[in-house]
Amino acid sequence: MGDKWTTAGIPDQRGRVAVVTGANTGLGYETARALAERGAAVVLAVRDVEKGERAAARMAGDVSVQALDLTSLDSVRTAAEALRSRLDRLDLLINNAGVMYTPRQTTRDGFELQFGTNHLGHFALTGLLLGLMLPVPGSRVVTVSSTGHRIRAAIHFDDLQGERSYGRAAAYGQSKLANLMFTYELQRRLAPHGTTAALAAHPGLSSTELARNSPAPLRLPLTWLAPLIAQTPAMGALPTLRAATDPAALGGQYYGPGGRNEVKGHPRLVTSSPQSYEAAVQQRLWAVSEDLTGVRFPVAGPVQSPAPSGPAATR
Repeated sequence: MGDKWTTAGIPDQRGRVAVVTGANTGLGYETARALAERGAAVVLAVRDVEKGERAAARMAGDVSVQALDLTSLDSVRTAAEALRSRLDRLDLLINNAGVMYTPRQTTRDGFELQFGTNHLGHFALTGLLLGLMLPVPGSRVVTVSSTGHRIRAAIHFDDLQGERSYGRAAAYGQSKLANLMFTYELQRRLAPHGTTAALAAHPGLSSTELARNSPAPLRLPLTWLAPLIAQTPAMGALPTLRAATDPAALGGQYYGPGGRNEVKGHPRLVTSSPQSYEAAVQQRLWAVSEDLTGVRFPVAGPVQSPAPSGPAATR
């Protein structure tokens, strides 16, 4: 496929099981649809079950729906328990769902909405489902980040929930930076097991519903410009699909559009911001996330000093 990777590059997925969060629309829908068409049994993990059922009805193949509200740890635990009871294996967990540029709100557990949904909800879900993945060679966790992880982004350990200072873009950037740091630390912990890998992806600029919470002055221009500068959700889903299915992809890698500034184009291997590779911060974020969610992963942390900063890529 070279640098023009498409869904034609997805290997046969028959016998594989995938869970895709936020799969009733946009990037998640296109990701789930492509996996189902290649033979995977796909579970759409969605907040609105009715919308999920309608989405499933439009897909070919073995597609089912699981209720999941990432803004509630109770819902995450209930969904994970239901999935563990109905699945005997899990090959792909696609952490796709998310919110963007919301006014300051909190989840049911009191977390800032973007950080709580985009990072903590997926952190908890992954930890609760990982037991289904570790026995499965070639299984992968793919978490969807964003180029927004570079914009006004840092992990504000002294104000993670934006209680003292809140900006929509900064909070979104923090959550997307957290997605990457989670991926890199998870890969470090998974590597000794040799069966499951953690990867990340971003869609570039895609025409989806995600920007519906943008500030009013930006919403209308984005609506007008989107058809001109953004790519379709099907194209935006390709980096996720490549990270999930390309046999050559390695744990710790990050995929995004190959065009100028990673805005659009066919997926390729990309790099994230220098701060995203800071192992000490990754590990601190992991510990804080465990404390906030109460979820402990069935893989231990590193027993040696962290590796030097920089992208890691291992099978």
